[in-house]
Amino acid sequence: MKKIEKLLNGQEENYIFPFLWMHGESEEVIKEYVNKIYESGIKALCVEPRPHPDFVGGKWWTDLKIVLEAAEEKNMKVWLFDDAHFPTGFANGAIMKDFPELRKKFLKISQVDYHGPQKDAGIIVKWHAGGNRNTIMTVGTDETQLQKALEASEEKIIAVIAAKIINYETIDTNTLVDISHYMENGVIYWDIPEGNWRVFTLVETYNGGEASTEGYLNPIDPAATQVLIDAVYQPHFEHFSEYFGTTIAGFFTDEPRFGNVKGPDALIGKTEMVLPWRSDLLSLLEEKLGEQGKILLPLLMTNGTEKQSLIRYVYMDLVSQLYSDNFSGKLASWCDEHGVEYIGHLIEDNNAHGRLGYGAGHFHRAINGQSMSGIDVVLHQLLPGLDDDYFKTFTSTGWDGEFFHYALAKLGSSFGHLDDKKKGRTMCEIYGAYGWSEGLNLMKWMTDHMLVRGVNHFVPHAFDMAPYPDTDCPPHFYAHGNNPQYRHLHQLMNYTNRVAELLSGGIHVASSLILYHAEAEWSGTTMLFQKPAKELTRNQIDFDIVSIDMLSNAEVRENRIHLNQEVFENLIIPHAERLPEEFFKKAEELIAKGMNIIFIDGYPIGSSEDRSIQESVALFEQHDHVQVVSLSALAKYLRSVGSFEVSLQNESPSLRYYQYRHGNAEVYMFFNESPDVEIENTVLIKQKGYLHQYDALENKLYNCSDEQQNIIPLSLAPQESKVFIVSNQKIKAVNNLKQKKVGKMKIEGIWKISLATAKEYPVFSKNFTLEKLENISKPALYPDFSGTIQYELEFELEYETSHNYCLDLGDVYEVAEVFINEEKVGTKIAKPYQFNVTNYVKQGKNVLKVEVTNTLGTKQKDFLSQYRALQPSGLLGEVKLEKFKIM
Repeated sequence: MKKIEKLLNGQEENYIFPFLWMHGESEEVIKEYVNKIYESGIKALCVEPRPHPDFVGGKWWTDLKIVLEAAEEKNMKVWLFDDAHFPTGFANGAIMKDFPELRKKFLKISQVDYHGPQKDAGIIVKWHAGGNRNTIMTVGTDETQLQKALEASEEKIIAVIAAKIINYETIDTNTLVDISHYMENGVIYWDIPEGNWRVFTLVETYNGGEASTEGYLNPIDPAATQVLIDAVYQPHFEHFSEYFGTTIAGFFTDEPRFGNVKGPDALIGKTEMVLPWRSDLLSLLEEKLGEQGKILLPLLMTNGTEKQSLIRYVYMDLVSQLYSDNFSGKLASWCDEHGVEYIGHLIEDNNAHGRLGYGAGHFHRAINGQSMSGIDVVLHQLLPGLDDDYFKTFTSTGWDGEFFHYALAKLGSSFGHLDDKKKGRTMCEIYGAYGWSEGLNLMKWMTDHMLVRGVNHFVPHAFDMAPYPDTDCPPHFYAHGNNPQYRHLHQLMNYTNRVAELLSGGIHVASSLILYHAEAEWSGTTMLFQKPAKELTRNQIDFDIVSIDMLSNAEVRENRIHLNQEVFENLIIPHAERLPEEFFKKAEELIAKGMNIIFIDGYPIGSSEDRSIQESVALFEQHDHVQVVSLSALAKYLRSVGSFEVSLQNESPSLRYYQYRHGNAEVYMFFNESPDVEIENTVLIKQKGYLHQYDALENKLYNCSDEQQNIIPLSLAPQESKVFIVSNQKIKAVNNLKQKKVGKMKIEGIWKISLATAKEYPVFSKNFTLEKLENISKPALYPDFSGTIQYELEFELEYETSHNYCLDLGDVYEVAEVFINEEKVGTKIAKPYQFNVTNYVKQGKNVLKVEVTNTLGTKQKDFLSQYRALQPSGLLGEVKLEKFKIM
């Protein structure tokens, strides 16, 4: 197997490019940090102005030249962050400075209720365009000042529409009437019919959007995106074209969005907000809907007796495609033309990926042009054990643990799998803003969480060159030598590159597709796709997420969907009130060719276009390839029809797995995601072959079977991962000795303890002793200490040459480096803290030395660290030496 040969020879590619924050530091500091990144086992970086005082100015070009020369010398790649600061869309200030007409534009829909009948009523609407309460309070009723305020607002009424009220939240769609032509000097002169009527004033405006992105470019206007290109992309090419496609790998875009309102809950029709807009959008809507394109616009903000799904779907379909074409697509095209790649991520938080506000309307469309799929995890969004529902944390709304655990990584990696442009690549910005208390232990857990779901490129957040301690979103990996775990960072980075190499360049193997829910959510009530994703994940049935757009490229052969080299046995439809007619057309085509479709909890009631789907449902009901299954019965049903790749001897909800194919070899990654529960199980796979285990931390391959088999014995400590390779031919590897535990002894006594900070290491001081191992950070000892704690103890051993010996440290917080008789045994950054010490122990007296390195959280106790309990520090044990007889 060429992949494993490449790994064992230390020839893996680089899959990591951390942020390097640029503040205008000296040449000496910049070169030092590029070198520190390289020493960590990383062969690329992403420069980010955070913020640089002279971005796209003389000092910036000088500093970037230093980075590029230092990187080129080490054969490293450099990615360029594509704006002065996050989120992308500021265009280095060029929008507000030179092109204010290209800033974000919105549709504001104001609503006022009136009682009728009333003939010759005068309805004042002029105040809805620039006449907000703040304006009145500021300028009073002075006519001249009022006129200036109205002009300064740049707001324009584009329509006034009325409808009869059913109740506070609903109007009668059949009564919608355009009364714009009755307007004279900002007043509608209209005979209000009998009953209660709501008047909607539709205003084109630059005001009312998210405050933090005020003055940002309008992402659905190609001219606005061109400003970003001219302000950032083109100047970089003009200064460093010789590096493009060689040292410069491409551009990184960070969290661009519609920004029409703050937050992830910007559901069309369910959240009062201004809406993304451009001046010709009404005509584009009318091209799709005719004259009703205008009359139905109020239903973007309120409910109607009918057609609300139609206008909401058509509007969201339109603006999400405009975003794709005119923002990300335009940037991607520029990068393609200039020989570099375009990558990055949106804000996916709490289901924002298919909405307005923090979102861009549709995850797949928004990053369709990018060279890699992309996601990010920051601010404690992903934490061990918090996977069932929302949990209270950094944000006032909380984080949706179910989304972050069961949806986010699969959303990203699925697009990497299924879109041929992505070439199987999915990137995750990771580790950022968890606070100084985040260490390599949690980082490895997060990395494994991503890897076992198919994410294979990483942007660690971050190497920060600002003076330590910088409060900007720690942890910072080096921190000018103050982070005590930096000297072990290469362990995690090497591990990550090795596993990512193994999970690249092949084909992901899964049995199911789950339909992406954005269009369903635009159109009505829906089940979020993480619901079935959770059921399958906890039952070890793998899947990819597919959008309706992507299904158009699917082919059915031998009753299976083929999509970009991957093959699936079924398509799962989360329950939806409505889906687009395009979906029903494709579904009928798929089942006619023998594909299995599973609707969860029932069929939709209609199409997104507000039309009947009775004929489609009738076809589904009588077709053998269509089933309706409850969510709770989904996994059991799939197993009953043989739609799975692996099965377990015992249920294990915390076990995650990923299968990846290289020719005739299958790679299986298993990860125990639980922070508490051990796993002892047996995995049955469909392919027989020779079993090998790959230790990516040590870069060693072990033979696990002499004959071909389809069983994998699995033993995992909490948070432990293992990688197996099943091949039809034996691979040259170290034999995994069969042994039986025949004894153990506790290692205890009076421990000699000494301490060293990151700056002091390896010189230790503050010597003391402990008769019993305990938390060094407890108030009675050293609650503010951050660094390395050295433990030393002598023990006696009756050594037997026919046995192997394993040192088990028990609980450790959190990096453990072991020495026996002055020889280094090894280092562990995560559970299990077990070391083969057979070649280090001897008969009689032995000296054990353990160096445990904690995080800077104990010292800094910073703001961001409050959202995760501070862990103890040091070696807690129990420490024991286990004896094994070789069989």
